[in-house]
Amino acid sequence: MSWFKKILGKESKEKLDEGLEKTSTSFFDKISRAVVGKSKVDDEVLDDLEEVLISSDVGVETTLKVIKRIEERVARDKYVSTSELDNILREEIAGLLSENNVEDTNGFAIPKKNVPYVIMVVGVNGVGKTTTIGKLASQFKSQGLKVVLGAADTFRAAAVDQLVIWAERADVPIVKQAMGSDPASVAYDTIQSAVAQNADVVLIDTAGRLHNKVNLMNELSKIKRVMQKVIPDAPHEVMLVLDGSTGQNAFEQAKQFTQATEVSSLAVTKLDGTAKGGVVIGISDQFKIPVKYIGVGEGINDLQAFSKMEFVDSFFKRNK
Repeated sequence: MSWFKKILGKESKEKLDEGLEKTSTSFFDKISRAVVGKSKVDDEVLDDLEEVLISSDVGVETTLKVIKRIEERVARDKYVSTSELDNILREEIAGLLSENNVEDTNGFAIPKKNVPYVIMVVGVNGVGKTTTIGKLASQFKSQGLKVVLGAADTFRAAAVDQLVIWAERADVPIVKQAMGSDPASVAYDTIQSAVAQNADVVLIDTAGRLHNKVNLMNELSKIKRVMQKVIPDAPHEVMLVLDGSTGQNAFEQAKQFTQATEVSSLAVTKLDGTAKGGVVIGISDQFKIPVKYIGVGEGINDLQAFSKMEFVDSFFKRNK
């Protein structure tokens, strides 16, 4: 590894630590209050810990898994002091995430294909979907890949305008049509353009309306069918963008979108401004869909490839 990559890696880790600082501080403050005056991990401490995990947006099902693992450990070891609880939590959460059979993403690399690798990006309005696309485009471009953007969220002029700004910032071409145009038509034109340009990656923005799941499902299915007229196995990836600061609402959005379309990857944004970063643990565990990217800041380089173990390290950093 070159010294330059080492520096970049260190800066990336520091940014992750900073991004999860609010989550980590809130989490350990709650744990400190839960165990104050208690020396042994007993049923009362475990009940309090369960409440801490749920209130930290880890999610009910994942919380129950973590508590069960700690209960088994307490039963086996007979006596577990509260001073050991932080390390035990760290080990069990890391173990849980490592057992979900979802591999960490290979940075910003894409699978080798003879045609452009097509990523259809979905998510409700306001989660940072368009910004995530722009940051991804910049990262892919920095890897030497040729990127084309498609502005298929034609229901909001702001979405198209914002994507145009990101395309200019990342210095990549964009395909767009007039507001109100058929999103599938935009997607078709984008794929055709990408093939003609011999592009490596295509990022298609889509509308984020969840008020009618049937309409959403039909719209996304139509976009897929039309893209497949040009590239039969497109899209190669359907990425759902979730706002980490919304906590349990992000879980609900994940449920809705996974029912509406075949989501194959996740990006969780806005973790730097919230104490709800625990939601990443629950989402990664519950949906068994790889969390590929996390957003830890406003900058163009603040979208990071997700690493389960690095995330756990940063989550527990405050108590090292």
